[in-house]
Amino acid sequence: MPVPMELSRIIISEINDQQVIYLKEVGGERTFPILIGIFEATSIDRRVKHYESPRPLTHDLIVSVVEQMGGEFQDVMISDLREHTYFAKLRIRFEGELVEIDARPSDAIAVAVTCDPALPIYVSEDVLNDVLGE
Repeated sequence: MPVPMELSRIIISEINDQQVIYLKEVGGERTFPILIGIFEATSIDRRVKHYESPRPLTHDLIVSVVEQMGGEFQDVMISDLREHTYFAKLRIRFEGELVEIDARPSDAIAVAVTCDPALPIYVSEDVLNDVLGE
């Protein structure tokens, strides 16, 4: 059963290559970090803080293309953890079908916070158990 999560923290460091976002269980206590790149962290941070860009950024472009082609974003699912790497899926409704697009969690979350309203984020129970050692 997928667990609803929310973005709870973004840590951007100018001296490290890896940035950190934290997801927290909606209505629960479980939380975990995901290491991401500076560009994705900056994109997420800008959206969360409602900073406008004079021109569309990459995640704005993705949302615009999908919507203008008739797709409707449904949610983000962090579905797997293999060898310390998370795997996610952007789930889009298109012509009555649910299409799952393989994505890095950082890009999927950046798209989620770019959508208006923001997309729900889910994490599989198996991933939570693996990352939290349960």
